Amino acid sequence: MNIDFSKYSDGLAPAIVQDFKTHKVLMLGFMNEEALVKTEEIARVTFYSRSKNRLWTKGEESGNFLLLKEILIDCDNDTLLIKAEPTGPVCHTGADTCFSEKNHPDDFLLHLEHIIDLRKKASPDESYVAKLFAKGINKIAQKVGEEAVEMVIESKDQNDTLFLEESADLLFHYLLLLNAKGYKLRDVVEILQQRHSK
Repeated sequence: MNIDFSKYSDGLAPAIVQDFKTHKVLMLGFMNEEALVKTEEIARVTFYSRSKNRLWTKGEESGNFLLLKEILIDCDNDTLLIKAEPTGPVCHTGADTCFSEKNHPDDFLLHLEHIIDLRKKASPDESYVAKLFAKGINKIAQKVGEEAVEMVIESKDQNDTLFLEESADLLFHYLLLLNAKGYKLRDVVEILQQRHSK
């Protein structure tokens, strides 16, 4: 990786940090050559702090690290794009990003998968998802079958609202079944993409 740090009088190149999964821009920092080397060595994003006048690994005080996934450079070899996985809020204000954005995927289905992960750990008395998971995979699979039949029945009528509601029920329970089997929607999407490329 050939970053031209000499383009800047202070030897610091801008480093834009992007969430590896959601693609949201998380923050902007600065790196010198030493910071870049340490980032690669420890796989945690490390900057050169101008206020501290030293290397600074993001999260060294808060515990909210940025786990390195990929480093890209721009066409002029003077700016870094760091793709990372945050382990907590990125901004010192406690926000998900330094640009006041919520760091969840633009795709609501991916966000819904995250919600399912959280709710299945709740008490079965407080969450429908947890209650269904407590009954086991056979019950979850049965619900998918029931919802599929209900959607097919509604597709034969002319009530678009009921058809769409049953379609939503089917999709939701399908996500539950995928989760119960240890998979995510992206695993199915990858298979469709592979088939499409043939």
